[in-house]
Amino acid sequence: MLIHGEIWTMKELFVLPNENIYWALQIVLYPFMTGLVAGAFVLSSLYHVFGVKKLKDIARFALVFSFSLLFVAPIPLLLHLQQPFRALNVFMTPHFTSAIASFGVIFFTYASIVAIELWLLYRKRFVTESIRYRAMKGKSLFQAIAGFIYTVLTLGAMDISEEAIHRDEKATKIAAGIGIPVALFLHGYVGFIFGSVKANALWMTPLMPVIFIASAVVSGIALVIVVYTLTTTARRALEKRKAARRQGYTMVNKLQADPDVIRLTAKWLLGFLVFAVSLELLDLLFRGYTAVKSWDALRNVIYKDDFVQEFILQYGLGEILPMILLVLPKLSVRRAALSGLLIVFGVLMMRYNVVIGGQAFSLTFSGFMHYRMPIIPTDLETYKEGLFGALTVFAIPFVLFSIFNRFLPAYNDSNEAHAD
Repeated sequence: MLIHGEIWTMKELFVLPNENIYWALQIVLYPFMTGLVAGAFVLSSLYHVFGVKKLKDIARFALVFSFSLLFVAPIPLLLHLQQPFRALNVFMTPHFTSAIASFGVIFFTYASIVAIELWLLYRKRFVTESIRYRAMKGKSLFQAIAGFIYTVLTLGAMDISEEAIHRDEKATKIAAGIGIPVALFLHGYVGFIFGSVKANALWMTPLMPVIFIASAVVSGIALVIVVYTLTTTARRALEKRKAARRQGYTMVNKLQADPDVIRLTAKWLLGFLVFAVSLELLDLLFRGYTAVKSWDALRNVIYKDDFVQEFILQYGLGEILPMILLVLPKLSVRRAALSGLLIVFGVLMMRYNVVIGGQAFSLTFSGFMHYRMPIIPTDLETYKEGLFGALTVFAIPFVLFSIFNRFLPAYNDSNEAHAD
């Protein structure tokens, strides 16, 4: 019987018999997905908390997208667990004596804040749509279901006067302000888990939580730019086709991704990216300067075995190149989207290098282990921890977003009724 991790672990030189890469691809995705959640929420808060009015539309999109990502954050852990039903213990018996055990409290707190903010933001729409569906005669089954859902979403709060909407706006700002530290703590505690492992020389650093938080904000904003640009372009193309049939183009321009909005978002992205890269380089320089006992093994992993993943893919392709693209004058929407895509890839490689690279060297400091990702699934284990398991995790947020967008319109062309 194979030990968990043995099938994708390749050993070199002096490695202990019980050493394998136990934390594989799903544990790479876990901090990556939680980072996207936190980053997208921070972008939405730039409008709701800090009043950057030009980011209003993309901030609303980011909030709905963050809510979609939130449901996927625990899935990599569930896929990795040999007995996933034990995961319920984290939510049923939460406490703060363990970083993992506190996940239930942190996750539900953040989820509640996002849900409250969305409800306040879209409450007027829920009320008006509920009234509209109830006034319909000869409703279809779909219309009856939609009306019931909107009525439930109102939670009985039917007052949509100007005073009530103004109170909602104030409460939204308060919820978003509280949500920022909670969102950062949601991802920071993941870095705390790695940074507190004393037996691992690569993970044991007080900078690990801060590095994770900075890269999380970068990845979330970058992904929002990419998805927002692609979806608005696709919707524009679809609307052009419909308008051509009607011989009119009244809504085409409204459906375009606003270049000014993308450029302003890209400026914030560039600022966070510089901060994140500076922290990563500071950590690397500090390790090299102090040169503790384990540095010889770490140096071989960083500069030799993982050189391509670390310096070519993560720093070069995922950080330096997009930074250059964002700094160049006359930033276009396409160049911003390409930069965002490269940044998302770079952050994913950073998570990969931390999780997999941290397990690459043997405790003997004289051997190394290489990770070989399962491509073609031969059983449930290789599916969950392989390429197809990762693609499944990546696909779920977009499916959820398409569903949520039906009741929580994330685009400025939607016929929504929430207050400006």
